[in-house]
This record gives sequence, structure tokens and C-alpha cells, in this order.
Amino acid sequence: MKRILPLLLFPLVFIACQKPKAFDYRDVKNVKLETLGFDQTALTMDLVYYNPNGFGVDLRKVDCDIYIDNHYLGKFKLDTLMHIQRRSEFVLPSRIMVDMKGVYKNAFTLLFSKEVLINVKGTTRVGKAGIFANIPFSYEARHKLDLF
Repeated sequence: MKRILPLLLFPLVFIACQKPKAFDYRDVKNVKLETLGFDQTALTMDLVYYNPNGFGVDLRKVDCDIYIDNHYLGKFKLDTLMHIQRRSEFVLPSRIMVDMKGVYKNAFTLLFSKEVLINVKGTTRVGKAGIFANIPFSYEARHKLDLF
């Protein structure tokens, strides 16, 4: 019996120690202009994601760069502890600092574009039971741009 017990526990330990999968982006809601400036502008929004993992995880940190039509738009950072249930959608309240120099350079193109390519590249720090790992993620998709 003593030899069988470790063999029975091994699959449970293996499953519990799986590396978390990256979150799936679902939607963006409640986009608001917080502050407007010549150098930087702050946008707030709620980003909706899905946790595809079969277990709950703790989100500790997000650090990513955002690009529109392959031009740098700004940086997003989040440094907080948030528990995310298994296989569920969750909302990530976000504040993005937009580099207005990049917006000014591409304003004419953005004004007449019906679609833009949005790229987000970065890392999240997620974990379970106090053990955290950096998980890289990348998102790229075309989105309609309705300015008028």
C-alpha cells in the first residue's frame, strides 16, 4: 500500500503543477477619456477576458505594449492581485497611457481608415498557491473604427 500511494498521488501533483494557459481576449467596454494632453492622454476601459484553465489562478501583474497599424500607441501596466475563477470570463479595469506623438503622426491615416490592426504584446504574471510564472501573450486583430 505504501508503494501504491505515491503512484496514485503523482497524477494529482502533475495536474496541480500545470503551467497556466494565456487568457483569451473577448471584448472591450466602457472606454472613456480620463485626461487629454499634448504629450500623453489617459484612457480607461474594461477589458473582458476568459480564463481557459481548468483551475482558478491569481493575476498579479500585466505589462504590455499596444500598437495600432504597427505604430506604437502606448503602454498598459497593472500591478494588483486579483483571483480569477476557472473557465470563466472576468473584467480587467484598465488605464492606458497613450503616447500622443504616435497618434499625431498617424492621425490622417486613422481619420480615413475603416479598420485598424491592433497588436498587443506583453506578459502576465499568474500563479496558484503562491507560485507565480510569467506568461507571454500576443493579440492581433482588425477592428472597425467608427469615428463618425
